[in-house]
Amino acid sequence: MRVTHRGPSGLRSLSAVLAGLTMVLAACSGGATNSSSASGGGQVTLNTIWMKQAAYSDDEVKAMIAAFEAANPNIKVNAEFVQYESLHDKIVTAQSNASGHYDTVLMDTPWPAEFADAQIVRDITDKIPADFQAGVFDSAWTGATYKGKKWGVPWINDTKFFFYNKKMLADVGVMSAPKTWDEVITAAKAIKAKGTVQYPLAWSWIQAEAVICDWAEIAGVMGGANFIDDQGNATFNKGGGLAALQFMKQTIDDGLTNPASLGFKEDDVNSTIAAGQAAMGLNWTYGYNVLNDKAKSTVAGDIAVAAAPGTASTPTAGVNGGMSIAVTTKTQHPDEALKLALWMASEPMQEKYDANTFPEWKASFDKTELTNRNPEFWAAAKSAFAGLVARPIVPYYTKLSTALQVAIQEALKGTKTPQQALDDVAAKLPDLKK
Repeated sequence: MRVTHRGPSGLRSLSAVLAGLTMVLAACSGGATNSSSASGGGQVTLNTIWMKQAAYSDDEVKAMIAAFEAANPNIKVNAEFVQYESLHDKIVTAQSNASGHYDTVLMDTPWPAEFADAQIVRDITDKIPADFQAGVFDSAWTGATYKGKKWGVPWINDTKFFFYNKKMLADVGVMSAPKTWDEVITAAKAIKAKGTVQYPLAWSWIQAEAVICDWAEIAGVMGGANFIDDQGNATFNKGGGLAALQFMKQTIDDGLTNPASLGFKEDDVNSTIAAGQAAMGLNWTYGYNVLNDKAKSTVAGDIAVAAAPGTASTPTAGVNGGMSIAVTTKTQHPDEALKLALWMASEPMQEKYDANTFPEWKASFDKTELTNRNPEFWAAAKSAFAGLVARPIVPYYTKLSTALQVAIQEALKGTKTPQQALDDVAAKLPDLKK
């Protein structure tokens, strides 16, 4: 079921959007002949892979693709949708499969180094239009850049926001969003003491990338979230990384975090808050509509959103949850594949389908027709997107993340101290780099 847009952009004429976008892409191409035209204008088929969760829904992606095909009748796009947990391995496997391949792939923020070094994706630095380069937030380029080169077209610019139940907080005298994590803990203790809910906090701390995102976001305000220094040495086992994990463990020890969080994904956090069983949690942009949908949430109307809490010295930090559309080295139609990527990431497309994710275009945040439905949320996003905490873009990130996921779970379950758990991963770093 389609959720309500934050702004009235969905009311605009699709034909007007398409007309404007076709002109933009024509200008971007500079009149160059694409590969299908060079081969006689025959039909081109692009095989693409997308993420089946959050941000843009399957139906929205299909609608964007249908509009692209209508504007480019010589190009047919096949779209495959998979869960995030399967996305990386599907892409890597396809690259080594002689019988099939993708023409475009969806690339998470930490993957450009691995995919570029493995020659899975193409360098498109010189093919990015100047207005696109300048028009999107700098943070959107994090998930597309490696060694100073561009390996993908930014498509999703997202971070985790702080969702809270206004009624539950007001019942204990908290009339606005907590500004710091200390204030979150104070509010959580008051809610628990009153008996409103047993566990005021819910998190996506399953042994998966989700827990890395929460950890990095908290670390960003507790001394910094640098995982690896410029010399390639581990820094995640001290400073902000260590402080964040100690904080996470303390919320469990104090009975404030639902212990089931160690098995929760983001949708589980939404479900728990929506059922009135938690007062606060971090989640991606799409959580706002889920939690305020009366068909899905028993507390619809009571849920508000703010930028993630900070500390006395650092007001807020958000983890970079961006994703980009990359053109593969295997494609026989690189021009058409890039044309599709630019279409999907264009300002008109992103503004039209803005229900569950914010556009990555800076200009969108100054358009009152988009922002006036929820100005506080748009303002929080604009502030967050100005600077996001990035997970390290290193060729061995997948192995590093897997090791850290295990370590964080060990610390949260109490089988190791946070220091010991992170130190053990730091000791393994030379082997992870192999």
